[in-house]
Amino acid sequence: MNPESLRSQAANASFSMDDFAKALEQHDYEFPKGKVVRGKAFEYDPEGAYVDIGGKSPAFLPITEASLRRVTNLSEVLPLQEERDFLIIREQNSDGQVTLSLRQLELKQVWQEILQVQESGQSVQARVTGTNKGGVTVDVRGLRGFIPRSHLVARDNLDELIGQRLTANFLEINEDTNKLVLSQRLVAQANRVSQLSVGELVEGEIVSIKPFGVFVSLDGVTALLHIKQVSQTYISSLPDVFKLGQPIKAVIIELDEWKGRISLSTRVLENYPGEMLEKMSEVMADAEQRAKKVGKKDTEPAKPVAKAQES
Repeated sequence: MNPESLRSQAANASFSMDDFAKALEQHDYEFPKGKVVRGKAFEYDPEGAYVDIGGKSPAFLPITEASLRRVTNLSEVLPLQEERDFLIIREQNSDGQVTLSLRQLELKQVWQEILQVQESGQSVQARVTGTNKGGVTVDVRGLRGFIPRSHLVARDNLDELIGQRLTANFLEINEDTNKLVLSQRLVAQANRVSQLSVGELVEGEIVSIKPFGVFVSLDGVTALLHIKQVSQTYISSLPDVFKLGQPIKAVIIELDEWKGRISLSTRVLENYPGEMLEKMSEVMADAEQRAKKVGKKDTEPAKPVAKAQES
């Protein structure tokens, strides 16, 4: 081989080595905070685990960032050589090592699931973890939540609830402030409402009298008897007709299970307009028989009459 060919091969070999070195330097070894990367744990440490994410130095996963739950055995949540996603929560230190988290990835996923549950109106299981003057703290899929005392079914001895699992619905969700407020009573009300039906005769007790109607307690839920549904005759003052604590029978004319709304009517029990005002005791005594005669149209809430167009 002539000298010129040897020089050419040497030049090519030198170019290839230089090119390879430059390629290594230009390789993307930047791992900014907030980036999701794939990697495999390859060694455990008393404080966490070392993870290969393809960088110049191994990344580190603290045991406190391994899960939303408290971890005592890292191998149970992070087997060696199992490839998975990690979130970078601290950028490279002087040794080129980044800090990873599985807990914060789980946190984002749980918040997404909770928002979907809230939108669908479904309930969740909440484990009571503690109490305070205002209510109880709960664990919901690893997140800390709160149920106010007023939204608990059993409100007398809160300490007895610790460790129990309560079925609850969401009242307020705010991921930015990590605020999670739930209600056990809403679930109980929804269950009670689901047991009722339009056209059913129910019996309850008047617990509130307002200008627009009276509220009736029906074994755990409250229903509204609107002033226009009391009688077929005009009523100017409800306190002149009813009193607090008075028992009353009425027919359900409307139900909204998710909002917990129940609308009642006694006017459908009247044999003639004004009978509820003149002979309420008789209407109540015969309510069962009268309710059997109530038709479907009678249980439909009155709709506003459209104003006739002027010719």
